[in-house]
Amino acid sequence: MYQFFVEPEQIVGKRISITGSDVNHIRNVLRMKPGEEIAVSNGTDGREYRCQIERITEDEVVCTLLFIKEDGLELPAKVFLFQGLPKADKMEFIIQKAVELGVYEVIPVATKRAVVKLDEKKAKNKLARWQGIAEAAAKQSKRRIIPAVREVMTMKEAVSYAKEMDCRLIPYELADGMKKTKELIGKLHGGQSIAVFIGPEGGFDDSEIEAALTAGIEPVTMGKRILRTETAGLCMLSWIMYQLEDEA
Repeated sequence: MYQFFVEPEQIVGKRISITGSDVNHIRNVLRMKPGEEIAVSNGTDGREYRCQIERITEDEVVCTLLFIKEDGLELPAKVFLFQGLPKADKMEFIIQKAVELGVYEVIPVATKRAVVKLDEKKAKNKLARWQGIAEAAAKQSKRRIIPAVREVMTMKEAVSYAKEMDCRLIPYELADGMKKTKELIGKLHGGQSIAVFIGPEGGFDDSEIEAALTAGIEPVTMGKRILRTETAGLCMLSWIMYQLEDEA
């Protein structure tokens, strides 16, 4: 069943209005007709609004609510990925896969070793594209929310943003062995906020690692092999998803 996102104010009683680019997709790409059922989410409350198409115009699809599903498809904890800016279009891949794995927010981080340098105009355009990729991935993976892609932060800003989170992890080659990493992952549970810091190509600068450790961010190991930046974050998110999935 096809799923679409709307703003909360577009759901009024049993009437749901779909506008924007989804109208063209429903009308001209999917060629849907009145009477067909679709799923709608408002991107915030984790619910699926199952509805029936009543009318399709050039700029609006009007639907009638049939019932609401509250099926707990989201992870029971909020996972924040702090991703050092990678080269080329790797960020798009990382965002897409992170959303599929259940991330709650993606925070791009401009680190000292990052090759990519974004000025204000480029950052604004990139952010709009990244948010669009997050929305498309949320639709594809049947998420009930659209994970936010935040504005690019410095490492100092990122560490400050994460300071109140319950668990904060950063892969580091000098971290203790896998036993401690497994212990930290094994303690994760529902209701927590979890920060994961991933460096760009070349990793974090020593001063950035020192700042993170001083702030109480826990160093973890990713195993004996060296992972690319686009692999490391997805590996960590997979471990976290495995720990949290279906937790009562």
